[in-house]
Amino acid sequence: METRMNYRSANPEAFKALLGLEQFIRNSGLDHELYEWIKLRASQINNCSFCIDMHAKDLLSMGVSAEKIMVLTAWHEAPHFTAKERAVLELTEYATKLSEAGVPRDVYDRVREHFDEKQFVDLIMAINAINSWNRISVSTGLFPGAFD
Repeated sequence: METRMNYRSANPEAFKALLGLEQFIRNSGLDHELYEWIKLRASQINNCSFCIDMHAKDLLSMGVSAEKIMVLTAWHEAPHFTAKERAVLELTEYATKLSEAGVPRDVYDRVREHFDEKQFVDLIMAINAINSWNRISVSTGLFPGAFD
């Protein structure tokens, strides 16, 4: 396989801008493992193989079981996820597929059981960030190992 371009070198300013959003999220207080779940689930929805590979490996390196990672696409039926994780995964799905149904009030309410208003905005920013990375990666033809 061959990438279409290296977006990092083609437009370093754009790459730097998105890294700024990543830094904001890292400094927001959002749990790092929870952020990786957001990244992996959105990447699955967006069919971004580069990001799926990266974030599954990141979760493994954090000590998350391979079994839990493998059942993420069926998290609704899997007992592996906490109520808090489920709320975030549901928000991730709705916010990633925004044109299908928006974010229903009951989804918002489930998330707010675990997160205050500031944290809710942090979650949305995290979902926005990975959706941006996915769109860049898919559009430029990235695949697992493309930068190795």
